[in-house]
Amino acid sequence: MNARVAALLVAVAVSACASVVPPPGEPNPRDPYESVNRRMFAFNERLDAKVLKPAAQSYQTLVPEPVRDGVRNFFGNLGDAWSAVNWLLQGDVHRGVEQGARFAWNSTLGVAGLFDVSTSFGLDKRSQDFGQTLGAWGVGAGPYLVLPVFGPSSFRDAAALPVNSMGGSGWWFESQRTQIAMRALEVIGLRADLLKAGDLVEGIALDKYTFFRDAYLQRRGGKGKKPSEDDDFEVVPSP
Repeated sequence: MNARVAALLVAVAVSACASVVPPPGEPNPRDPYESVNRRMFAFNERLDAKVLKPAAQSYQTLVPEPVRDGVRNFFGNLGDAWSAVNWLLQGDVHRGVEQGARFAWNSTLGVAGLFDVSTSFGLDKRSQDFGQTLGAWGVGAGPYLVLPVFGPSSFRDAAALPVNSMGGSGWWFESQRTQIAMRALEVIGLRADLLKAGDLVEGIALDKYTFFRDAYLQRRGGKGKKPSEDDDFEVVPSP
């Protein structure tokens, strides 16, 4: 997964270099709240440096790789169930059944999702969330936003957050304390997967804010456009 994310970041960086830049002094029409967004981005950077990145580094150091793989697969399996729901909401029965089958096989033969056996059966992971469903329904993305803690977003994806939270990993656990603990483990595991990619960004991005904004906008789609079904990674604060 690290190699795939790193390759994706390089591709986005190359394409971002070719993107159209607004004339000096004119606001970016896709980022009209840039000044506020930059302040929130800086806040998230500090939060990442003091809390999230050290936790991810400790997790990577202390937890053996096979265990980390199992944790990643476990949460990915729960995500497949939510993807199946969103494909069906979009009217794509084939994808919905496919992702539902992934969840069923990995939950049984894959021991509660700790092992990804579905991919070997030809059932590839095709992630979707409610923000993408709204895009498929024709809802425009709206202006770019940087949310505290959650990071890059848009009006559409911010509005979808409550629904996604209900369909995320926390839905499977009754205790609120357990929900918080599982979500924390999921985020730390994801941040650990992005450690090397984050080092790559430090080396190629002249302006990290612009880099992450362009990456997010390219991956999540624009007005009236459904985001790519290949978008199977999540941006966490300042990876």
